[in-house]
Parts: sequence; C-alpha cells; structure tokens
Amino acid sequence: MTNVSPLRGRLAVVTGAARGVGAATASALAHRGARVALLGREEATLAAVSEPLPGDVRCWEVDVTDDDAMARVAQDIRDRMGPPSVVVANAGIAEGGPFVTSDPVTWRRTVEVNLVGSAVTARVFLPALLDTRGFFLQIGSLACFGTSPLMSAYCASKAGVEAMTHALRAELAHRGVDVGIAYLNWTDTDMIHDADRHAVLRELRAHMPRPARRIYPVEVVAARLVGQIERRSATVYIPAWLRAVQVVRAALPPVVTWVSRRELPRLERESHLAATGPLGPGGHAARERGGSPAPRG
Repeated sequence: MTNVSPLRGRLAVVTGAARGVGAATASALAHRGARVALLGREEATLAAVSEPLPGDVRCWEVDVTDDDAMARVAQDIRDRMGPPSVVVANAGIAEGGPFVTSDPVTWRRTVEVNLVGSAVTARVFLPALLDTRGFFLQIGSLACFGTSPLMSAYCASKAGVEAMTHALRAELAHRGVDVGIAYLNWTDTDMIHDADRHAVLRELRAHMPRPARRIYPVEVVAARLVGQIERRSATVYIPAWLRAVQVVRAALPPVVTWVSRRELPRLERESHLAATGPLGPGGHAARERGGSPAPRG
C-alpha cells in the first residue's frame, strides 16, 4: 500500500506565504502532491519560497485586506489553476506594548490584517470551495482564548477569527464545506525572533509556565497543519496540550490579571515598556494597506 495523500492534484491557496508558517505550510502541501497558490506582500520572497517546490506552484503579490485586489486574485487563480479545494488563511501580523500609549494606526492595522484579512480571504474563495466541497483553514493562536496584557490588538484579532471560524463552520456545514481552526503557540519564525528583541514581549514569554515558553520548529507545525487539512479536522492544537488549556479558558483572565498586577509594576520600574511596532519583516511589509495583485510562476 502506498501513502497517497488526498491532496494530490488538488489546488491549495495559502495567504501570508512569503515566510514563516505560511511558507512552511505551502512547502508541506506541495510535497504532499498539492498544487499551490502562494499569496503575500513580498514578491521576491514569494518567488524564493516557490522556486524549489515541486509541481505546479505559482505566486500572487496582494494585500489580503484589499477586497477588490483579492477578488481579482481569486478569479485569476481560478482562470489559471482552477478552483481551489483548500484555502489556508494564514496572513497575520503582531505588535506589542501598552495600550494607552499604542499607535492607533498600528493597532488598527494589526486587527485589519488578522481579522478583516481573514474575512476577505474567506469571502473571495468560498464560492470556489462551495464548488469543490473544500476545506477552509483559519490559522489561530493561543491568543484566541489565552489573552495577555501588552498584546491587546493581536489578542483581539485572534479572538475575532476564532469566533468567525465557528460561525462559518456552522453556516457552511450543510453545504459540504468544512471549516477548521489551528491553535498555535510560539513557533520558530521571524516574528518570534523579533519579539524576543523587545523587553516587553521577552518578559511576557518568560512569565508563562515553562511548557508554554517552548518554541516549536516551523516544519513540525506545518506538518501538523497539513495533517489537519488531509483529515479536514475542525481543530488542531500545536502543541497538543493546548487542548487542555481550552477546557479551562474561563479561568484564564483572572489568573492573568493576578499575575499582571504583581509583575507589571516591576517591569515598568526596570524597563521602558514601549510599543514594538509591527514585528518581523512580514509585519513591516504589511504595515500599510495597498499594492496591486501580481501573479508569478
């Protein structure tokens, strides 16, 4: 018997595919036999990701928050590659710092990319998924239910995508489209490397329980995500112990508040808790809205 993936020959679309989890997931999909459309903000980086991948892999440079541009890309993908069977809404950015002194433009942009961008992705690709009875995967985070201080925009946006995912799953179940969400913890990406450069986020991770501080290799995370896609699973937790945290999520806010009341005064005395701005090269690329869709490959 051969281990033939149900993804073989199917078309998968991945947003935020220029680096990190998106790039690794696109690679894992291609190596499982899927044809892949990579979407992102950095044309040269997308091309570098796609070049070594096997099979039919093509790129489109586009801003996921731009409704018109995303609609044109969705139609172009359908014309050039056919209707997708899988869509992975992975595009996202993060920033940290005290809410009171946060830059409102950066705060709003974080929510716009993470939440609105996921909604735009779903809106433009769902007609094709209805035709193929496909699978929509939303990349989430521990921040969907484990909110923390100094990360208000990121946590708000991830809580929003979790709620949207549950709503879409219920709305589309009778039409043959499955909708899943992946809850990820710290993953070895440029975003996390940049986060550790900032005292405000380095201290945040240091005060998490020891298992929650671990950073997971992006290739391991991508392999789990592709397994979820092949099974069309409603949820996946990476690492698996996050499922247990989900069960006690109602207890998290008072615990986080108790710890913060004790630790934040010390942090404020010892270091300047300044805003980080968008984290990593991907965050800087997505700082401003705009850009026209450009296909490659």
